[in-house]
Amino acid sequence: MNAPYQHDRFTHALETLGAWVLALLWVAPLVYAFWTAFHPPEFSTRFTLSAPLTLQNFVNAWNAAPFARYFANTVALVTMVLAGQLVICTLAAYAFARFAFFGRDLMFLLVLVQLMIMPDVLIVENYRTMNELGILDSIAAIGLPYMASAFGIFLLRQTFKTIPRELDEAARVEGAGALQVLWKVYVPLARPTYLAYALVSVSYHWNNFLWPIIVTNSVNSRPLTVGLQIFSSTDQGIDWSIITAATLMTSGPLLLAFLLFQRQFVQSFMRAGIR
Repeated sequence: MNAPYQHDRFTHALETLGAWVLALLWVAPLVYAFWTAFHPPEFSTRFTLSAPLTLQNFVNAWNAAPFARYFANTVALVTMVLAGQLVICTLAAYAFARFAFFGRDLMFLLVLVQLMIMPDVLIVENYRTMNELGILDSIAAIGLPYMASAFGIFLLRQTFKTIPRELDEAARVEGAGALQVLWKVYVPLARPTYLAYALVSVSYHWNNFLWPIIVTNSVNSRPLTVGLQIFSSTDQGIDWSIITAATLMTSGPLLLAFLLFQRQFVQSFMRAGIR
């Protein structure tokens, strides 16, 4: 057995070991959360296989805070933001991919520059704008700064550029206008990309915390992340069984969505290569 082969085997074994260690470190908090949420409080730090299972922690968490309102606010927020992003990003991506106009490359370069700007940098200006519009402490104030997504425009543009122009020309021969071509040709063929982007957008705004906690002050507009932070604060007392149950309630929909659509999620990003 030669030395290069032994070196490759050692490297592969080391990478495998590292991957397993990282996986265990990542899954450990999730395992603890599941264990604590489904067992009585006295077993939150005792891993006893004979410990009884219970759903009372979820009942107590649901009754301890207005989670129904938080869920409704969050669903309304992610739906509003995603709907606005799909419309704006689709129209912008279609224009960048298929129309030639003055300054197109420069404008697309500005879109790409936005990908390098963290949203947190714009918090002060966004807050000032929402205040001038008079919509502070509302769901609209949380979602409005995110309606135009540079990432969404870039991703859909790359997908649209992979669609053969022959389909575009055939639709125009049949008398279809620009918007009809977009709706009947480009949107159906880009469905996997829309699904992947929807998962990214929903997960980001479902978990977004910094901007919502700054711009909201009441239960009527507070999303799940802010509500969970207030619920788990030390003023409410620390009961890890109830806190982990509330955490699983708020993150469960995202975990379920990713498990259901993970194949489409990965495939869509593999198809949307840079062209």
